[in-house]
Amino acid sequence: MKLSSFLILLATVFSACAQETKENDIALEADPKNYTTELVVPELQIPWGMTWLPDGSMLITEKSGELIHFKDGNKTFIGNVPEVYNRNQGGLLDIELHPKYKENGWIYITYSSKEGTEKGGNTALIRAKLENNRLTNIEKLYKGTPNTTKGHHFGSRIEFDNDGFLYFCIGDRGNRDVNPQDITRDGGKIYRLHDDGSIPKNNPFVNEKNAKKAIFSYGHRNPQGMAIHPDGTIWVHEHGPRGGDEINPIKKGVNYGWPVITYGINYSGTQITDMTQKQGMEQPLYYWVPSIAPSGMDFVTSDKYPEWKNDLLVGSLKFQYLELVELTNDKVTGRKKLLEDIGRVRNVRQGPDGFIYVAVENKGIVKIIPEAK
Repeated sequence: MKLSSFLILLATVFSACAQETKENDIALEADPKNYTTELVVPELQIPWGMTWLPDGSMLITEKSGELIHFKDGNKTFIGNVPEVYNRNQGGLLDIELHPKYKENGWIYITYSSKEGTEKGGNTALIRAKLENNRLTNIEKLYKGTPNTTKGHHFGSRIEFDNDGFLYFCIGDRGNRDVNPQDITRDGGKIYRLHDDGSIPKNNPFVNEKNAKKAIFSYGHRNPQGMAIHPDGTIWVHEHGPRGGDEINPIKKGVNYGWPVITYGINYSGTQITDMTQKQGMEQPLYYWVPSIAPSGMDFVTSDKYPEWKNDLLVGSLKFQYLELVELTNDKVTGRKKLLEDIGRVRNVRQGPDGFIYVAVENKGIVKIIPEAK
């Protein structure tokens, strides 16, 4: 091997090792254990999404394709659910109610859909109504294209902001060098729609030739957490590769950089890029090295958890805990490990009763009950 080639290889290895072993600038504190837990929905496999109906019962999506209505301790499987492309990370994904559900009855669902001329699937968004334990009035609002047989990076979460706009996300679908930076293609994007699927006239790329008009921001890898901040803005977190998971407040028309900039490396240990910053690309609010494999996210606004109020909860698939991300003036100032070794945390939501509910793979949904003081 030539000396120059050897030096390049050596530099790559050292860079990869440095990236992997870098400690977070904010240490992860031990679990304070100032709460107990209760398993409220048992025997679930991969409970991806959950939401509450006005009567307090729950709708739960299983990635395999089942939609469950959980009420009074009983599970009812909802009929007429669209067929999903259940491969690897694909399946039945998130679920959310319209903010005016009591008036209009609309339920929003994302899933990996096989619809299209190509093999494989891509993320789709529908809305439907629930009648007699069946989905009715199903309307397709958006379908990512093209399909691909790659089984990863579908996203996907759903959130409404205070103005009634609907946000959802699609991951880069494993085509990192093409999709995220190209606004004429789906994948690696956060989208914004009206509740009926129509395009808001003030979306950032409505006047760009050939652009996907629903795009709100781009340059994302695989967002699997989305939540509305107490101030009404939309935040996401997203999977990095090996290192570089990110928290990103979402801004209109902004490029979040993937894969041109990243704090992660390839799974093989080699570099993706030597850049972590570039003009015109947004820096993450916070990033994790090593990766925690985040999934699910919500802000704590309930008075039931005064010490956690206005902080962020993030599930970890890799390390099997729930992370409390402490915020001061929208800056991360602390991190605490909750529910240590509970299992792969797929989702976390604050329920209408003010309690925190955590969906755990191969377990079910757990309720966090703070200790009485």
